[in-house]
Amino acid sequence: MTRRWKLLILALSFFLIMVLSVSAACPQGFSRKKNKEKKTECIDIDECKDEKLCGNNTICTNTNGSHYCQCEGGFRNPTGKVNFTAGECKDIHECLENKTICGPNAKCENAIPHYSCTCYDGFISTTGNKTFRHDQNATCEDINECQKGNPCGQNALCNNTQGSYYCVCNAGFGLKSGRSSFSGNLEQCEDKCEIDKTICGNGSCHHGASGHYCVCQTGFTNYGNNVSRCTELNCDVFKAINGLEEKFPIVKQLNKRCQELTGDKSQNHSDQTNQTEEDLLKRLQSEIDRLLSSEFLKDRRRVSTFLDLVENVLRLIGAVTEMPGRSTTSTHTELEMLVDHGSVIPKRNTTLSTKHAKLDIQMEMAAGEPAYYPGFTTVSLMSYSNLEDSTDTFFDGIKPQKNQSFKINSKVVTVTVSNRNTSHLKTPVKLTLDHLIQKNQTHVCVFWDSSVNEGSWSDRGCSVVESNPEYTVCSCNHLSSFAVLMALYEMENKFELQLITWVGLSISLIFLFISILTFSMIRSIKSTRTTIHLHLCISLFIANLVFLAGISQTANKAGCAVVAGILHFSYLAAFCWMCLEGIQLFRMVVLVFNTNFKTLHMMAVGYGVPAVIVTISVLANSGGYGTERYCWLNLDIIWSFFGPVCVIILINIFFFLITVWKLAQKFSSLNPDLDNLHKIKAFTITAVAQLCVLGIMWIFGCFQFEESTVAMSYLFTIFGSLQGVMLFIMHCLFSKQVREEYENILARFCVPQKKSYKEFNYSSKAQASKSSQDTGESHF
Repeated sequence: MTRRWKLLILALSFFLIMVLSVSAACPQGFSRKKNKEKKTECIDIDECKDEKLCGNNTICTNTNGSHYCQCEGGFRNPTGKVNFTAGECKDIHECLENKTICGPNAKCENAIPHYSCTCYDGFISTTGNKTFRHDQNATCEDINECQKGNPCGQNALCNNTQGSYYCVCNAGFGLKSGRSSFSGNLEQCEDKCEIDKTICGNGSCHHGASGHYCVCQTGFTNYGNNVSRCTELNCDVFKAINGLEEKFPIVKQLNKRCQELTGDKSQNHSDQTNQTEEDLLKRLQSEIDRLLSSEFLKDRRRVSTFLDLVENVLRLIGAVTEMPGRSTTSTHTELEMLVDHGSVIPKRNTTLSTKHAKLDIQMEMAAGEPAYYPGFTTVSLMSYSNLEDSTDTFFDGIKPQKNQSFKINSKVVTVTVSNRNTSHLKTPVKLTLDHLIQKNQTHVCVFWDSSVNEGSWSDRGCSVVESNPEYTVCSCNHLSSFAVLMALYEMENKFELQLITWVGLSISLIFLFISILTFSMIRSIKSTRTTIHLHLCISLFIANLVFLAGISQTANKAGCAVVAGILHFSYLAAFCWMCLEGIQLFRMVVLVFNTNFKTLHMMAVGYGVPAVIVTISVLANSGGYGTERYCWLNLDIIWSFFGPVCVIILINIFFFLITVWKLAQKFSSLNPDLDNLHKIKAFTITAVAQLCVLGIMWIFGCFQFEESTVAMSYLFTIFGSLQGVMLFIMHCLFSKQVREEYENILARFCVPQKKSYKEFNYSSKAQASKSSQDTGESHF
């Protein structure tokens, strides 16, 4: 055998050995082992023997040739897989993932690996276990504490609630703390007569089957409610006074009823009638109607007696009226009564309303001091339909201002509470009274004071919280009968001044409109001065128009504020253009400048300055626009108008004096042959023109702050309302060039055949006049 064949056989043998070794290897997850017969075979490998293979909180499960891992109960793989071969398991927070897992009345506490449920206090699990899980079919149910012994003691009744209980004392028993209920052993119910020795006031306390009751001494009463404190009741107020029993027979019956309540044995009640409090109330209103429909209450002394009696009657009837009270009406009265019974003083706010009045009051104040609390609280609001007619002249308790008078502008109402000490309240009551005449006037809150001249309206202790044309809100620190007075001011010569204002402004509007058309449409007269005249007329036209249309429209506050703002801006703009007029005249007459103001600069002064002033004023105090009587600035911001006006007036006076002095020199030097009369006439016309144009007559308005300045009032009203007319006369009629334009316009309509001549004549004169106007020549 050759060497080549040996090598071939050796290679084949090696290859056969490799194939046999590979075919004898076991698959993954198996290992070769010899069995009992010493034969080699593949056996499954148990990977779960390695405790760290799956990680913590896991369960490893071996399979044939492999394995898988699962989380223990209460744990979860972050990947969300149930079976996995690698990873870790984290605790599940069951209490966060399912907030109702423990059911109602139980709290959930997380644990590792699970959670536990514990019932709230007052509840127990149905299985009896302290802790449980939802898969144990357990829930929490209420523990009825009242069935376990006697947790409230002998003198109280136990009331079970979900998870707890409370105890209420039996009739005649109470707690020293004054609370109405309790739980636990901190307090126990005791006899009320022992707890509070003053519970009956001026009476003796006794314990009966239905609880405690009070026996009052003579002269004291608990108004038929045996558990209430005994309080003094003065029956003298129901005795016949000032002959009132003739017109008010119910007084006698009320006196009898009062004697019954006080237990006065000295009085004979054999002729009493068993009328209920409801019957007494109806009869009271019936007799009040009869009094109000007669002339009996025209006397102030009778009014005082009547109102005092009504207060006491309402207090007496309210004390024996059942909760929650009554609401009744009659021909001339309207009553709203609120009643609250209870051993605890009510501490809430309440509102009573009638057709024309509303009362806001604290029940705690109406009940009175705790030491004198009778066990009930009453509040009454009675409105009279026509009592204001009988009391409209009794104003002795009010000190009027000069030229001021009063008139009742609301229904008269009586406020009564069970608290008898209402002369000075710690917390004032609020009373809203509707106006009989809805007018924008000053109103005063008043009450009927019987101590002033046997009866009069007085404003002591009362103030106005809010007032508008529809109603007034009053705040008073005492109770009585109330009303609202409208303050009237008797202004001297008021009608004449108003007539002058309205007629003068109406005429001014017409002439201002003509002036605006003149300065804006006639091109031949246009110049710097006519531009100033034009915008001065526009500002005054807007101001006068808004003044006539909206100065008294105060019903709408927002609209009134807008009117006041427009007037503020328009009048300031008029003054600014007046100032520009003065400066321009000064430049023309004194400095003899041929240069003119730029239009943009004039607009910035004429309209920009007023806009800035009004904007600052609005931002500083927007509520200052609009008063109670007029749509104008109130006193808080009035100097945002008078300040600039005074400055402009001073500037114009300066320019006026210098200009007049300069004109006087020119009159004397230009034409020395003029006689003195002609000079005085020309000087006077020029001075008056300057005075009117520059608005110096507005200085008269500064004197309106003083009283009895009739002359100043007339001067200011006449010059102010007719300023538009004066502007038309001075700048249009006194101007030769404007008169020629007017003649030319009239000629076109009236004399058509002379049209060409007029046009030629006018063009020549206009050219000359234009030249003189630009150089500052005066036309007077």
